[in-house]
Amino acid sequence: MSNFNKLRGFTAVALVLAATGAAQAQSFDLQSVFGLNVPSIGPSPQLWADRVHEMTDGAVTINVHGAGDFVPGFEVFGAVSSGALPMGFDWIGYWAQQIPVANLVGSMPFGPSPDVALGWMFQGGGLEIIQRAYDPFNVKVLPCHLVGAEAGGWFNREINTPADLQGLNMRIAGLGGMAMARLGANTQLVPAGEIFLSLETGRIEAAEFSAPQLDVGLGFQRVTQYYYFPGWHQPSSWDSIIINMDVWNSFDERTQNIMTEACQANIAYNLGDQINSQAAAIATIREAGTEVRRFPDEVLLALREASDAVLDEQAAQDPIFAEALTSLRAYMDSVGEWSTLQALPAR
Repeated sequence: MSNFNKLRGFTAVALVLAATGAAQAQSFDLQSVFGLNVPSIGPSPQLWADRVHEMTDGAVTINVHGAGDFVPGFEVFGAVSSGALPMGFDWIGYWAQQIPVANLVGSMPFGPSPDVALGWMFQGGGLEIIQRAYDPFNVKVLPCHLVGAEAGGWFNREINTPADLQGLNMRIAGLGGMAMARLGANTQLVPAGEIFLSLETGRIEAAEFSAPQLDVGLGFQRVTQYYYFPGWHQPSSWDSIIINMDVWNSFDERTQNIMTEACQANIAYNLGDQINSQAAAIATIREAGTEVRRFPDEVLLALREASDAVLDEQAAQDPIFAEALTSLRAYMDSVGEWSTLQALPAR
C-alpha cells in the first residue's frame, strides 16, 4: 500500500474515533509545504503539535511531516480539502489560485507591519472574512505563524532605477510578483528547494524568499552579489495550519480552543525568535561578500504605484478580496495616527 493510501486510511480511522467519542487518544498526520529543516518555518508546525499534545494531556497527537512525504508541497491544500490529508501547514499565499484573498493575506505589498497585521487578523475582523473564502473548500484555517518584514530579495543585477527591473528574471510570488511584472520583470514561482540552484545556474537573476534568518540558512549569499531592502512586497505574512473541516468539526469545543490558542502561542514565539535572529543573519551575509543595500526611493515609489494598481485590479475580480482589502486599508488608516504619534526619532 502506498504512503498516500495509508494516509487516507489513517484519516478515516481518526475521523471514526472522533465522531464516536472514543476514549482512546487520537492521532493525525499533518504535512507541511516546507522542509522541516528550513529555519523558523520548518519547525513551526512541530512546535504547534507539541503544544496541542501537551494542552490536551496527550489526547491528541499530531504527526508532522515535511514537504513531499505524502503529496507534493503545492498539493497540500487540495489534499486537506478532499480529506486525503487531515491537516497541513502552509504559506497562505500558495493557494491564491483557489482563494484570491490568500494573496492579500500572504503578501500585501506596502501592507501592514506585523503588529498591525496581528491586530487586524484577530481584533479587526480579518479572520472572519478569510474563513468565508475557505468554507467552500471544506477547510478550517488557523493563522499560526506570522512572518515579520522580509528582505527585498537577492540580486545578481544592480538596481538603481525602475528601468533596471526591465527583463529581470526573478523568483517572486503573489501580488509583489504582479507589481514587478508591471515594471517589466519576468517573474516566476520557484519552489524553495530549487531557488539556490536556479540562482547558481543563472536560470534566474534574482529571488525573494523570506527574512534574513530564513534566507541565510538556504545559502543564497553564496550565489548572489546584492541583498536589497526593504521587503516592500511583504512587510508581514501569514503561515497557517489548515484542517479538513470534517476533522475540525469532530473535535469538541475545548480541543478546538486549544488548537487556536496553541497557534497564538506559536505566533508570539516565532515573532520574538525572528527579531532576535535577523542582525546575526545580516552579519553572516556581509561576511560572505554579498552587499546589503536599500532600494533607491525612486524604485520604491514606482513599486508602490504598481502595487496599488494590482491591488485594485484584484479587488475588482473577487468580492471577498475586495472586502478584505477595504477592511485592512481602513484598519491600517485607523491605527496609523497612533503609530505616527508614537514614532521616535532615529538614533
